[in-house]
Amino acid sequence: MPLLDFVRKYTLNYGALFAYSPYGTTADERLSRSYRTAVKGDESILIEGNEVPMSKVVAMTVLEMRKSLPFGRIFDDNPVLVPATSTSLMKPDSLWVPLRIANALQEFGLGSQVSTCLRRTHPLPKAATSSSGNRPSAAEQYASQEVQKLIDEPKSIVIVDDVVTTGATLVGSAKLLAEVFPQTKISAFASLRTVTRPINFRGIEHPVFDEITLYPSGKTHRNPD
Repeated sequence: MPLLDFVRKYTLNYGALFAYSPYGTTADERLSRSYRTAVKGDESILIEGNEVPMSKVVAMTVLEMRKSLPFGRIFDDNPVLVPATSTSLMKPDSLWVPLRIANALQEFGLGSQVSTCLRRTHPLPKAATSSSGNRPSAAEQYASQEVQKLIDEPKSIVIVDDVVTTGATLVGSAKLLAEVFPQTKISAFASLRTVTRPINFRGIEHPVFDEITLYPSGKTHRNPD
């Protein structure tokens, strides 16, 4: 895709279930970082005497609260669930949390199938360990992936991720999928969203349905910030 075409303004609808504060100092903000750790590692928590991985906790929560969640409607079309890729090249024994979340959502009837059609062709620096100015851009996310056409063009796709920060991964992936499936409605879901400014943190259980915008400058903005 030509660069001038890529950086035309593009907007992706996304939903996020939980929120976490990387810098806040209140008890709830510190607890939110434990949520992030549990989500990123798909750690298990005890529910009614049973160990349940966070991927299934997320899926069960979405299922139980779907009608009241602001993003619940993204699952109405029984979408194909496409897990977001890691910035590194996946190895056979690697922990791929977005895939686990997508599988759990599908298991609970929130998608028609899971398709690992996105593939990373070369690695990028990890956003979590990069400074804000050096995180991979949406264009880099787009250019470092390919779509393996494992499915016929579906009515809708939901890209599934564990944590969304700037939204560059999701926007880059969405634009790549839109190129291959131009008639498909594409949206995204993340278990957790980053709330960078403590003043904007309103609690861990604060689901949102909003937009990630790619501007002509090549920068992305996720709302709410």
